[in-house]
Amino acid sequence: MPPLSASHKATLLGLLAIVLWSSVVGLIRSVSEGLGPVGGAAMIYSVGTLFLLVVMGIPKLREFRRSYLILGSLLFVLYEICLSLSLGFASNRTQAIELGMINYLWPCFTVLMAILFNGQKAKWWVVTGLLLSLFGIGWIMSGSGGWSPAQMLANVRSNPLSYGLAFSGAVIWAIYCNVTKRIAQGKNAVVLFISLTALALWLIYPFSNESGMHFSLPVVVALLCVGTAMGAGYAAWNVGILHGNMTLLATVSYFTPVLSSVFAAVVLSTALTLNFWQGVVMVTLGSLICWRATRAD
Repeated sequence: MPPLSASHKATLLGLLAIVLWSSVVGLIRSVSEGLGPVGGAAMIYSVGTLFLLVVMGIPKLREFRRSYLILGSLLFVLYEICLSLSLGFASNRTQAIELGMINYLWPCFTVLMAILFNGQKAKWWVVTGLLLSLFGIGWIMSGSGGWSPAQMLANVRSNPLSYGLAFSGAVIWAIYCNVTKRIAQGKNAVVLFISLTALALWLIYPFSNESGMHFSLPVVVALLCVGTAMGAGYAAWNVGILHGNMTLLATVSYFTPVLSSVFAAVVLSTALTLNFWQGVVMVTLGSLICWRATRAD
């Protein structure tokens, strides 16, 4: 068997990043149950920062545009806080997985914003993909009884903070993707961004009124796993998009909601309904349709 080329190795690293990121929803929830929503998130991003510093080194700020450092930092930190706290403040594990799915509206929102603000050309049926993803989220939020606006509204009212954070995170990450594409100049300041996220969460922690962190072996294992997965995911993805098959990676990345749901169900020992999986498929297909609608023939 011939050795893998550098391009193939980079592509494999990119695929590994997708798998690693797919694991974080369930692991973040596991850590938050022991260390608290804010304290757990602060610990997770601290571990992620240490991993990235070891692997990628201290970033040289002079290599980055000031606009990228300011806007990129602000959007990245806000997104990560929204994601982690929405999962941490979820009422239960099933709701946490549901909130994780709302996060995966970002690919459709990214395409929509690229069309509206970046002049991205797209086929008319991009609207079909956006509506299908939104309908899929609604289907998940309606529970086992099928499409029900009343049930969706009841779910949101039961925990408006988590649902608001999850939806805001999806919008913020879509903005981040569009903004950084224009101003990053091919650079990646993820080490700085992750460390700023950890710092922001530690600054919030004293005002969180959390009862304290309760460490146990399962919590520590989950913490090390999610912090490493997050850091390794960003490091591997950076290599993948720079040197690998970006078309393949982009296509596979749209199946992250499926992988994430599988990992979360296993990690959190939670049985998911048929309606949930139907909604996951809708979100995934909707994202793929949006992506395909922007591809040149």
